Amino acid sequence: MSDEAPAFPAPRANPLLLDQGAAEAVLLRAARSGRLPHAWLLTGPRGVGKATLAFRFARFLLSGGEAAEEGPSLFGAPPPVSDLALPSGHPIFRRVAAAGHPDLLTLERGVNEKTGKRRGEIVIEEVRTAVDRLHHTPAEGGWRILIVDSADELNRNAANALLKILEEPAPRSLMLLVAHAPGSLLPTIRSRCCHLALAPLPAATVDRLLSDYAPELEEAERPAIVGLADGSIGRALDLVEAGGLELYRELVGLLGTLPRLDIQRTHAFADTLGRAGADRAFATAMELLGWWLARLVREAALGRQPAAVVPEEEGLAGRLAGSRRLADWLALWEKLTRLVARTDRVNLDRRQVAMTAFLEIEALVAA
Repeated sequence: MSDEAPAFPAPRANPLLLDQGAAEAVLLRAARSGRLPHAWLLTGPRGVGKATLAFRFARFLLSGGEAAEEGPSLFGAPPPVSDLALPSGHPIFRRVAAAGHPDLLTLERGVNEKTGKRRGEIVIEEVRTAVDRLHHTPAEGGWRILIVDSADELNRNAANALLKILEEPAPRSLMLLVAHAPGSLLPTIRSRCCHLALAPLPAATVDRLLSDYAPELEEAERPAIVGLADGSIGRALDLVEAGGLELYRELVGLLGTLPRLDIQRTHAFADTLGRAGADRAFATAMELLGWWLARLVREAALGRQPAAVVPEEEGLAGRLAGSRRLADWLALWEKLTRLVARTDRVNLDRRQVAMTAFLEIEALVAA
């Protein structure tokens, strides 16, 4: 018997959705009302179950679940709202998991035929293909469903192409758009969807899932990973796989040398992130830096001190936040977010991006 931990299932094959009962209930009531909106925007942090919920709802509808009646209970009151789950052995579940149901379409980043690599965004050709198929009559007489995972990755032309089907939906069609950052979407897309926000997962749930899917993680390190995960099991597992805790400790160590960076240590860290094959380490480190700055701004705006994830950062965010105006920290976070986002799009040098990020922070604190 293998001692390896089970892999966390992909959303289309995941039977497990924890602590999102409120969102499930909204979709269930809408489906059974007979007036199901044709487009939904599922929002919330990355890795909390948005795509899993989208596929769960699709399976429910494709199985004819919305036709189920909710009869009176023993005492005459309606029974509690059930969830949308189909058992993993159900034929519809198996067909969806195998991407074999003709009435379920998915739109995600495709592979660039020239490079053989996954594209950084969803392009208009992929949207046009999906929209054309959405207009076909349902093969099995029920719903024709399109899941977009994620809408944040639509480029401008692709977003405009999707907008047309949102404005003029095909009969018996449903669109489920997953979005991690809905504010980045076209306002016209947001306005044509019913908005359903999913909450971050409780820390206890993330901790329990980590014990199941990352048992190799040291017990002493689990609280820090849970803290960094910010309510997302997807983020937690990514951090474990990418060595995120070690990267975070190094980030905190560098920030702790402010107002004047330890420049030699900063160069060494940037070299590590910029070397060949370190794409994931760079992405993880920059995401953690952005998260740290965003948390500094958020907590300072509320007059609170951010909780330390690791002991060595105790009091650090509060000390730095008080050195400059909150508006200056917000502007810096926005500037660095744009810089990191451009790294892959225009093939910026990762080492230089990392150095620029730290030097921008130093310039603000030391000004």
